[in-house]
Amino acid sequence: MKLFLSIVLTAMLFPVLHDVPAVAPGEPFVIVNKALNKVAFINGNKVQEVFSAGTGKSKELTPEGLFTVTVKAVNPYYRKKNIPGGDPRNPLGSRWIGFDALNTDGRIYGIHGTNQPESIGKYISNGCVRLSKENIEKLYEQVPIGTQVLITSSSKDFKTLAKEQGAIK
Repeated sequence: MKLFLSIVLTAMLFPVLHDVPAVAPGEPFVIVNKALNKVAFINGNKVQEVFSAGTGKSKELTPEGLFTVTVKAVNPYYRKKNIPGGDPRNPLGSRWIGFDALNTDGRIYGIHGTNQPESIGKYISNGCVRLSKENIEKLYEQVPIGTQVLITSSSKDFKTLAKEQGAIK
C-alpha cells in the first residue's frame, strides 16, 4: 500500500514531461526541414527568417530530432583535413553552430557556412546543414548557446512546427 501511495503522490507532484513544451514561447528556436532544404529562425513568437540550406546526401545522414546548440565558433577549424579557420579551402565557411545530435558534443553536427555556395538547396552534405555565408553569419548572431534546434522532414509549415514545439503561442 505504501508503494502504491508513493507512486500516486509522485505522479501528482511531477507531471509527465511530454506535457511540457520543448521551447518557451518567444525564445529563439531553429527548425531545419530536410523535406524543403530550408532553415527557419523563430523568435518573438513568429517566424523571423527562412533560409535555403544544404542537408545530407541521404535521409539518414542529417539526424532528426530536437537538439541543443552547445558550441559556436567564428572561422571554425576543419579537423578532418587539418584546414585552419578562414582558409578558403575550409568547407565549414565562416561560422559554426554546433548541436548535440546523436549524443555528440556539438563538434560533429552543426549548421555552418560553406566554401561551395552552389551546394545550398541540395542534398549534398555528410550530415551537417549548410547555409550561405551571408545567412550563416546572420543566424550566428541571433542564436545563443542553449537554443533548441528541431530537425525534421515534414510537409508542415514552419509556423505549425514551431507551435507544436511551444516556440510560438
